[in-house]
Formats: sequence, structure tokens, C-alpha cells
Amino acid sequence: MGRWGIVALAALAVMGTACSPGSADDVAVSDETATTTTRTPRITDDSGRPPVTFDPCYDIPDDVMHAAGYDAAKKEVADMPMGTYTFLGCAYDKRDHIPGVRRGYGLNILAGNVTLDEEFQKNAHVASQTSINGRPALLEVDPDARNGCKYALQTDFGVVLVTRVLYADHSGPAPQIDWCAGMENLVASVEPFIAN
Repeated sequence: MGRWGIVALAALAVMGTACSPGSADDVAVSDETATTTTRTPRITDDSGRPPVTFDPCYDIPDDVMHAAGYDAAKKEVADMPMGTYTFLGCAYDKRDHIPGVRRGYGLNILAGNVTLDEEFQKNAHVASQTSINGRPALLEVDPDARNGCKYALQTDFGVVLVTRVLYADHSGPAPQIDWCAGMENLVASVEPFIAN
């Protein structure tokens, strides 16, 4: 598993500081047809790679995550500055207990300045090419990463990784068919908020 694969898994276990909108610098840019927000990245690196211009904890509206069943009031910053690349992350928890099936889900959304091609080269053995709302993407289901499902979406700065782990309500892994159940709809609801 590569360094940013470890980053994605480690971020799911991070219990950082809750997001607070006061710590980021917003600059509103508007034209006749749309209003967008450009945010100064909270973290940059010395790699020469593009700055990460999408911040999952700030740029995904809370109501979108609430509609998906995640308590956005309890989201946690899960950043991973690495020197040679950067990941800005946000961790969510969803407790929709179904006895004997699952206790809930852990969700981590990471925006990083590695390319979709790099992500594919790293995980080609478990990745299949797809698209979300017309955006090039990968679906990654690793049988060795029990109960996990990941989508990688292409952006101008690199990728956004949406990783979910199902917390089974029994010993052993859940059936693999359940690992990604509902994930495509969740990722499609988040995709419109990703900066190119």
C-alpha cells in the first residue's frame, strides 16, 4: 500500500479538531451566471504540485451531508501534509445501526494533489474506471481492506478520495456486495461541490 493509501486509512482513525469556518480565508468571485468561492488552502507543500483548492470540511455544505445521514456538526478535520504532496481531509461518522448487519459507517473525504493516473497506477489491481456525473473517476474495492469502498475523482489539482468503511455488527467481514452499497449516490451528491 502506498503512502497516500496509508493516509486515507489513517485519516479514518483521526479524531482531530472539529471544522470551524473562521479558520479559512474566503474570497468571493462572482459573474453574471454564477457565484463561486475560492479558498486559500490551509496547507501547502514544497512539491511544486498544484495547491489543493477544494477543502472537504468547508466546501461541502452541511445540509448535503445531513441529507446523506452524516452528522456534519461532528465532522472532523483530517489533514495529511506530506511534504511531497498534500491531502486536506474531513471525517464523518454515520450511526444507522441495523442489528446483525451493521453499526454504521466511517467516511473520509480527502482532497489531494496526486493525479488520478497516479492513484490508478498505485491501485490498478483493485480499481475500475468509471465516472461520477461525467467526471472521470475510479472505484476501488480491495478485498484485503475489509468492509471498505473508495471512489477517486479527478480534479484540476489532483484527486478527491471518498473512502467509506462499513462497521459490521458481527464478527468477520460484511458481504462484499454491501461494502459499496449506496456509495455512488453519496459521491454523486458531493461531486458538484468539488472545485474542478
